[in-house]
Amino acid sequence: MMEMEFFPSRTLVLYLSRLFITRILAVLVMLVLVLMILDLLGESGDILEYAGNGEAQLLHYVSLRVPQLIARFLPYSVLLATIITLATLNQNSEVISMKAAGLSAHQVLAPLILTALAISLVSFAFNERVVTRATATLEAWKAVDYGPVPRASSVRDNVYLSDGQHILAAGVVTDGEQGMHMRQVTYYRRNSHDMIVEQIRAPRASYAAPGWKLEQAVRFDLAGMKNTKLASVTVAPGITPAQVRISKVDADAQNIFELSRSIAALKAAGRRTSELDAAWWHKLSGPLSALLMPLLGAVAGFGLARSGQLLIRAVIGMALGFAYFVVDNAALAMGNFGGYQPIVAAWAPFILFALVGETVLIRTEE
Repeated sequence: MMEMEFFPSRTLVLYLSRLFITRILAVLVMLVLVLMILDLLGESGDILEYAGNGEAQLLHYVSLRVPQLIARFLPYSVLLATIITLATLNQNSEVISMKAAGLSAHQVLAPLILTALAISLVSFAFNERVVTRATATLEAWKAVDYGPVPRASSVRDNVYLSDGQHILAAGVVTDGEQGMHMRQVTYYRRNSHDMIVEQIRAPRASYAAPGWKLEQAVRFDLAGMKNTKLASVTVAPGITPAQVRISKVDADAQNIFELSRSIAALKAAGRRTSELDAAWWHKLSGPLSALLMPLLGAVAGFGLARSGQLLIRAVIGMALGFAYFVVDNAALAMGNFGGYQPIVAAWAPFILFALVGETVLIRTEE
């Protein structure tokens, strides 16, 4: 009768879940602390380079970066915690005791899988409510070289737009109540052979309805090899603020509903959206990767600990887990290039490794 129950013992479920959660938190805190220190060492010079920045700005950067690190390394933490938990239980002969009591390998893993499912749901909510906002804020701050961020509804960096055969590029685009403005603007005028014949640079530009008014511009004529200073000049009449808004969409900085609207706008404009479609599906499949980790790391918990193969089993479990992340990233890259359908790119690795993990578990139990 016990073999038919997925959770045969409430006491065992609470014991294993508590053990698993404490190890997940311990591993996650360790990873985030180490990686945050290394990341801060690399970025602190750029942050402090801006006049007036100090300790407060460094702490602000940490507050924005930590949610990103948590979201990225939570599945790794679940994997490592699975291996540590099961290897410890195996080493202490607790797994043998459970199996002697009539529990199957799936029943031993059931509390861990239930805990991982809860973590996946929390991870999804955390990504949508916290990580997207932190990413959007951090990207906007980086776009202005860690200086004061303009009070705008959105900030984009490194935007390139086509005006027929000509190109308009902007280092920073702000879109707020005062209208849309560009900074570090360059306009490339090309001939019928797509060769650049003229370059106009300006520190800022604003929408002139139609076109963009470049102020304090400098024109460089490639034919005459000379510069000409201009008080202002209007270029790119074919580019509208609506086109700028959909020119660059950061899936990591938008929640699933905002991303849906961005994809719809791009499709209405006839733009390719396969990369964003894959990112949309991955917002669902990504957090669920934590659910796979107990299954992939389960090989470390079964088999005789005194046989001398516990370390080998732990390494195999770790290799399976990291192989999933490699295949997941490769599938997303293929989806971005159009090699896979977006839904296949996001979900195929999850289904594949769920089958692999289940197969390894069944063979281990046999």
